[in-house]
Amino acid sequence: MRNIKLFLYLLIGATLVTGCAGIKTLTIQTQEPAQVTLPTNVSKLLIVDNVVGQPYDIGHSKKKIGRSAEKVSVRTDSLSIIFTEALAQFLNEEGFYDEVMLHNKPMRNDKEYWSEKPLTPETMLELKKSSGADAIVSLDKILVASEWEDLFVQEGYPYAKLSGKIRSTLRVYLPTLEGQIPTVQYIDSLYWEGFDISDGRAYAEFVIPHAESALKELAAYAADKMTYVLTPHWVTQERWYYTMSSSTMQEAEAFVAQAKWKEAIAKWDSFYNSAKNKADKAKAASNIAMGYEMLDDIETARDWVLIAQKLFEEGTPANSIERKRISIYKTEIERRLDNTNKLNMQVD
Repeated sequence: MRNIKLFLYLLIGATLVTGCAGIKTLTIQTQEPAQVTLPTNVSKLLIVDNVVGQPYDIGHSKKKIGRSAEKVSVRTDSLSIIFTEALAQFLNEEGFYDEVMLHNKPMRNDKEYWSEKPLTPETMLELKKSSGADAIVSLDKILVASEWEDLFVQEGYPYAKLSGKIRSTLRVYLPTLEGQIPTVQYIDSLYWEGFDISDGRAYAEFVIPHAESALKELAAYAADKMTYVLTPHWVTQERWYYTMSSSTMQEAEAFVAQAKWKEAIAKWDSFYNSAKNKADKAKAASNIAMGYEMLDDIETARDWVLIAQKLFEEGTPANSIERKRISIYKTEIERRLDNTNKLNMQVD
């Protein structure tokens, strides 16, 4: 069963650092919804490889010092296997679904590596019946490219750079979607630099991987990113709050260090009510908004962000950093508020 609990917490200790004067920052993790919202009764997934591998001699080049780039061959026939195996493993590790299974053989045997051939309804239902899965996740396309360039030679060892690019397409099949098939296209790249060494001695810690190994790493990396498509996930972010010499604000700061948000909010609220300067009131309001976000009360946080924004507009110059900062925070809080309903649909 899906039993992930919504929470937001402060990473205490080394994550609490001093920023510029009057500002402190802290690191938090926020839960973000999956890109694709599946019905809550979907507890078992089946991952299938519906890809035709691209030919080895397409999409790869190598440039040696003093020469033009030349086309080279790189083995890529295992990339879809690596991608689907990694995706199944990563999804199982998330624990969001009861079970994530991997279909044991590729679905296609044609030669049209550039084309996508989505699963037919008949194939999807057959896979669902034979595996017991509630939904099918199909890797329908994977294309890669690599560019290697030697930069210089040091003590006989070439130093090179390598870039790898990947383009993939995932589809999610459920009988209940009535012909609507969620499709996710993902494009990304990785970059490496190092010495092209095979003797394991000089500069061994700075060795660049060969293109085949690099692309395997890239396929696993892309699969990891694709877990965000199908599961809620945690994202590390930074927040800030204002500090002042006021004893009330200092007491609030002490509560923040202990992650006692209700107590900190009470102190900020007391300062807010007693402050005469609009800029000071705005800073307290901004802090209160952050405090309520820590309590996962995003609606109240949004209310206080709006109060802070209005006070900053009234109490600071048009180009002030405070106005820019609260505008950024307002956008983030509104984004999180929009995601709340989606998360509630995905997590119970």
